[in-house]
Amino acid sequence: MSTEPANFSLLHRTCKLVVLLCLLHISITVVFYVRSLDIRLAFVQNQQSHVNVTERNQFTFRTGPAEAVTPKGEPGKGHPQSGVQEAEDPVKKLDKCPETSPLLVGPLRVEFTTSVSLEEITKSNANLRPGGRFKPKDCEALQKVAIIIPFRKRDEHLKYWLYYLHPILQRQQLDYGVYVINQDGDEIFNRAKLLNVGYKEALKEYDYNCFVFSDVDLIPMDDRNIYKCFSQPRHLSVSMDKFGFRLPYNQYFGGVSSMSKEQYLKINGFPNNYWGWGGEDDDIYNRLASKGMSISRPNGEVGKCRMIRHERDKQNEANPQRFNRIAHTRETMHKDGINSLSYKVVKLDKFDLFTKITVDVGKP
Repeated sequence: MSTEPANFSLLHRTCKLVVLLCLLHISITVVFYVRSLDIRLAFVQNQQSHVNVTERNQFTFRTGPAEAVTPKGEPGKGHPQSGVQEAEDPVKKLDKCPETSPLLVGPLRVEFTTSVSLEEITKSNANLRPGGRFKPKDCEALQKVAIIIPFRKRDEHLKYWLYYLHPILQRQQLDYGVYVINQDGDEIFNRAKLLNVGYKEALKEYDYNCFVFSDVDLIPMDDRNIYKCFSQPRHLSVSMDKFGFRLPYNQYFGGVSSMSKEQYLKINGFPNNYWGWGGEDDDIYNRLASKGMSISRPNGEVGKCRMIRHERDKQNEANPQRFNRIAHTRETMHKDGINSLSYKVVKLDKFDLFTKITVDVGKP
C-alpha cells in the first residue's frame, strides 16, 4: 500500500494549521495596533488640553481677573491689583450665626454681695476690642447691636453690669458695642435724652442696625433673653424682682428695651423734655402705639431680671410734669425727638470694657 497520499494529507493539514496561526497572529497584531492608536490619540488630546489650561492660567496670573462675577451675573468688586481670583481669596467668608446660639446656658445665678473690679472683668473678657466691642469669630452675627446705657455716678452698678452682661452678650453671638452715655454736670437727670445721644453717637462709629436701651442697674437672669431686635419693639426686662417678677402693667416699657433703627426713626426717637424720674418710658409706649406698633416680650421666666437696690439719685427726683406730658405725646412727638436733639460732647473715652461718652445735655 502506498504512503504518498497519507504524507500529502499530513502536509496539507500542517499547512492549513500554519496559515491559521498566521491569520491569528495578524489579527492580534491589528487589534493591539488599533488600541495603541486610541491610547496615543487620547494622550495627545490630554496633553493639548493641559497646555491650553496652563496657558490660560498663566495669562490670568499675569493679567489678573478682568472682572469678578456674582452668581447673578452682575459685576462684583473682586480684588483689584491682586492677580488672584476672588474664589481663591485666603480669607474665608463666615457662615451666618444660627438663629439660636448653641452657647446659651439658660437660667443664671445673679447676686451682688461680692464686689468686682474692672481689672478682673477685663482679664475674663480678653477677646473684647477697645471700647467694649465684640463680634463672633466663628460665624457672622445676625445683628449689629449698640447697647446704650444712660449714666451718672453709678460706677459700682456699672461694674456689675459689665461683669454679667459681657459673657451673656458673647454667648448670644452678637456683634455689639457698649456705650455708656454720661450726663455731665449736676443738672437734673434726663434719661431719654441720653438715650437719643447714645443712638446718634454709636452710629458715628459703626453701622448698627439694632439698639438696646438699658438701665445700668438691671441684670438679666437668663441668657436666652436675647439682647437683639425683633419684628416689633422688644421689652426685655419683663419680670423684675423689684415687682415680684411680675409685669407692673401691660403698657410698661421701662428698664431694658430694644428697637431696630427703622422702629426708632418711625417714632422720631425718644422725647428730650422729660427732666427727672418717670414718664419717659410711657411716652415712648404712646409713640409706638400711635405708629401702629406693639410690644413683644419674652415669657416671664426667660425675661426675669434682678435690680441692684439703691437710693434714688440726687437731681433725679420725680418729674411733676410727667403726667401732663404723657397725655400730649401724639401732639409733641413729631417735633420733640431725634430731629430736635441738641447736646455737646465733653469727652469720649474708649476703655477696654466700654465706650464712655460724657455729654452736656443742657438744662430744663
